[in-house]
Amino acid sequence: MAEWLYLLRPPRQTFADDMTDGEAAIMSEHLRYLQELLAEGKLVLAGPSLGPVFGVCVFEAEDEDEARRVAEADPAVSSGLQQVELSPFRVTFLRGRG
Repeated sequence: MAEWLYLLRPPRQTFADDMTDGEAAIMSEHLRYLQELLAEGKLVLAGPSLGPVFGVCVFEAEDEDEARRVAEADPAVSSGLQQVELSPFRVTFLRGRG
């Protein structure tokens, strides 16, 4: 199982402070999606950078096709709200992992 990173780029740097109700609804779906990936054992970590603003998701997938499907199925991406950048990734150091 390979590790992958996707970065989410919001539509503006003030997004966390001024998202519309529609954008907030999409971001709620995004959070549920990440919770599902975590429950499935695919998500390694996820969270937002606080400045400049972008989101980070590190997850496991068998290959690039599966990784792309996972990233593009994120409601923040599939809705067109946020842009995604996908890259192979290697978790080299992780607390609690020998």
